[in-house]
Amino acid sequence: MGHLYYGTSTESIRIPDRLLSHIKVVATTKLRRSESFTLNWTHVDGAPGRSTLWLQPAIALRFVFDSAEPESLDTTTLKNMADMANSSAGLTVDLAAQIPGAGHGPRATPARSAGGRNRALSAAA
Repeated sequence: MGHLYYGTSTESIRIPDRLLSHIKVVATTKLRRSESFTLNWTHVDGAPGRSTLWLQPAIALRFVFDSAEPESLDTTTLKNMADMANSSAGLTVDLAAQIPGAGHGPRATPARSAGGRNRALSAAA
């Protein structure tokens, strides 16, 4: 389980290493271009509610991974996440979902709203 540190907070957001690796690539690509966006998720572990972060180049981000080895990245997932980050709704992730190639369990695919837009990175059977 990795950790995302936002701004000067000493409290981290716990995110699975594989998902955090994908978020890191999307975030650093957008921020390198001076493009701000939101990162959204629903709370897990029984905590009610959801959270949104406003990501922009002036706010510090630190990505800490449990694994010393870098994760392999799924190009389809990266494209879906980049498309969501480019939308007015921002990048929405499911912290409980697994990304393709992460081993056994559900595959993560973008959920679609009735209008066909990516809504969230969520688990599909």
